[in-house]
Amino acid sequence: MSTSGESINNIDYNVICQFFLSLNRQGPGSKESTLRALSLIENLSEIKNIADLGCGTGSPTLLLAEMTSAQITALDLFPAFLSRLNDNAKQMGFGDRIKTMQRSMLELPFEDESLDMIWSEGAIYNIGFKKGFVEWKRFLKPGGYIAVTDATWFRRDPAPEIFEFWNNSYPEIDYCDVKCGQILDAGYEVIGIFRLPQSCWSVEYYSHVPAAPESFKSKYSGVETATELIGWMEEEMRLYAKYGETYGYTFYIARKL
Repeated sequence: MSTSGESINNIDYNVICQFFLSLNRQGPGSKESTLRALSLIENLSEIKNIADLGCGTGSPTLLLAEMTSAQITALDLFPAFLSRLNDNAKQMGFGDRIKTMQRSMLELPFEDESLDMIWSEGAIYNIGFKKGFVEWKRFLKPGGYIAVTDATWFRRDPAPEIFEFWNNSYPEIDYCDVKCGQILDAGYEVIGIFRLPQSCWSVEYYSHVPAAPESFKSKYSGVETATELIGWMEEEMRLYAKYGETYGYTFYIARKL
């Protein structure tokens, strides 16, 4: 989920889950962007163990299974997301290769140097960009890959309104060169970086949101936290429509040295 500010963090997690369960994606992204990131991974056929952290309902997870022969462990906090991923994985014939786990990013179950690749689209903010690269490194084999999307400033002079919004929501939003420096300092080489196109927000994510609130409002009529969540999403969408050229997600792909 792209929403990560103080106000949304105070909302009942069950309400958040029910809202985002109605969406194909729980944050900005696209099949094309996932495939582009995967194309930067050398010897993809040799990738045998992948962890997808903060997988949501698993759009990227299923694509990882389609494009590799790896065993994939998909982690998320919300059991309803994982249940949907399990159902879709079975329908697509990946039930034997995708294992889901309800876990926090702060309590990963992997052994040291056991993973060929860590994937996390739109979710590393839960632990923090710098902390994620530092702490997840030990789970990767030498030469293992990590690929994440994270909020990034595209302009050096963001308007005060959007600057305040993002720094209240996710203080680790920063410029691409800063984030690449953090990756290098953590002991990786940067393999590739690219911005997600605006369609990943406006078409793949936000265009599905207006359809969700009607049934959501009916189910949670009178529930204050549901009203607050819808208001938060409407504000986030308004700001993106106004300032979408100022910020967005960047895909960062790196290899452990």
